[in-house]
Amino acid sequence: MALRFETRTSDSSWVDTVWTCTSEQVAEMTSVATVSWGLVFWELDGTAHASVSGPETRTGTAPVPQGATFTGIEFAVGTSLRVVPTPALVDGGLELPDTTRRTFRLDGARWQTPRPDDAEALVARLVRAGAVVRDPLVAEVRRGQHPAMSGRTVERRFRAATGLTQGAVRQIERARTASGLLAAGAPVADVVAGLDYFDEPHLARALRRYVGRTARQLRDGTGGAIALDVAQPTTS
Repeated sequence: MALRFETRTSDSSWVDTVWTCTSEQVAEMTSVATVSWGLVFWELDGTAHASVSGPETRTGTAPVPQGATFTGIEFAVGTSLRVVPTPALVDGGLELPDTTRRTFRLDGARWQTPRPDDAEALVARLVRAGAVVRDPLVAEVRRGQHPAMSGRTVERRFRAATGLTQGAVRQIERARTASGLLAAGAPVADVVAGLDYFDEPHLARALRRYVGRTARQLRDGTGGAIALDVAQPTTS
């Protein structure tokens, strides 16, 4: 296995998922579109790094060096950093300076670098300090509620908080859900019907744009390493 990529959900309303990745050899990983911004911590050859990742509106590829270990925190949609608006991070990110194996610097303060099990504790400290904030309107909309304001105002607030339109968020999340179902062996026709795609070509276009895989590759576990918690291919 070139990469070991695992994710877990979180019981924090501020966190979507926590993920880890370990590379056993040099690999190229397919990144998958995501609606969340995040914090990423990694070590390579004894040197520690930390960065802020932004929402990604399309798939891509990234080299992963041998021996690197990563821990990532994907934040809930609607949250943001106080010092960097989420729209400024879309399809990008920034590296955090002055990072050590034990601490990193963010929003003018130094924080303890988390282990995977410590992610929620770090987020709670960031929230208490006001370094991470959120627009409650986004959570209302995501729960299917209808705020007492115009649709245009809601869309503007949503995009200001997330960097994405509501439609883009739905499309990306649907493609990621479809990927998980296909990787688990669900028939393509069932995924099309269950997730309200028009037809199989519509699903294929979404997978190509947001996931970088075909339905067959997801079901067979082929195509190389991918930043999804699905079966990874064996490498020779």
